[in-house]
Amino acid sequence: MMKIFRLLSALLDYPNDEFLAALREMTGNDARAFVVGLDEENVLSADEAGQVAEFITAMLATESLELQGNYVQCFDLTAEHSLHLTHHLFGEEKTRGPALIDLGEFYRSYGLKVDEKELPDYLPVMLEFVSTIELDEARVFLADVAKVLKVLADNLEKSGSGHAKLVRIIEKQGSLARLAA
Repeated sequence: MMKIFRLLSALLDYPNDEFLAALREMTGNDARAFVVGLDEENVLSADEAGQVAEFITAMLATESLELQGNYVQCFDLTAEHSLHLTHHLFGEEKTRGPALIDLGEFYRSYGLKVDEKELPDYLPVMLEFVSTIELDEARVFLADVAKVLKVLADNLEKSGSGHAKLVRIIEKQGSLARLAA
């Protein structure tokens, strides 16, 4: 189980108070040591681990209501920042439905039960899935969505969102699969 993808999933999800309290407790005063300790498979480069640690430190230094408001503004109210990846390919078209069904079936073929409240193309759900498979397979899976991750990261960078660095790190994991192929 690749805990680092599970962490990235949680960091890209809505920052509720329970998560923030747990993150504060787990990281203690050293976010970098926490990130490096979670990355047992050495998925991240030292620079990437530092970026994730900086993101966590900034997150924990911000009031939860401000974080939550920023999150809603960024991801829920700005279509170009949607964490539902098929939205970037299909918009709200009906053609998006079959892609969502196929992705849900793909997860089920691996035994993953997706929360019915969330669509299977939600990036934190995808990362939760990726955390359960082998690294090479995870990178191939991420390579399939790398173009969408690039668009999302570009859009987040243009708006100055700190989340852009996390999406870039995830995009890079898919790029590594293409390099190895």
